[in-house]
Amino acid sequence: MTSYHLETDIDRIKELGNLRREENQRFRTFLKNRNVHKIDLLVHKLNAEVAPHINCTACGNCCRNLSPYLTKEDLKHLTDGTQLPIEEVITNYTETDEYGLSLKHLPCCFLKDNKCIIYQHRPETCSSFPHLHKPDFISRSRRTFDNYSICPIIFNVIERLKLEMHFE
Repeated sequence: MTSYHLETDIDRIKELGNLRREENQRFRTFLKNRNVHKIDLLVHKLNAEVAPHINCTACGNCCRNLSPYLTKEDLKHLTDGTQLPIEEVITNYTETDEYGLSLKHLPCCFLKDNKCIIYQHRPETCSSFPHLHKPDFISRSRRTFDNYSICPIIFNVIERLKLEMHFE
């Protein structure tokens, strides 16, 4: 990794997220006019460089601020992790909105001492967060930019992407 300073202070990331909101909207628009495949390759490369230097289990900010949507498979994992019947898991831990079923508590009720107590049974969207390794970054960029001020990995990848793309 180059000499780029990684920002890991959550308060500073939140502050910069607020300050750079308009800049980030312009950057999202800028990205939409670029080669989708090349952007994916660059985001994947930057993610691979940044992510190993950020300790997600020491951060847990996503668990304090985001509520994952759940699949039927996620519910099965939650029943295994909690040792509760599916009906109790649904009643105690989930809610439904127009998008589907999600965990209802923030911070996540499974976050204890900044650690996930059901880590091996956590929902798929939790295990794959911040989703920067996935294809179609540009089509998912709105959600990624929504999480810019929450996740140090996203913050640092986006900032490095701006530099790599010579965005001003």
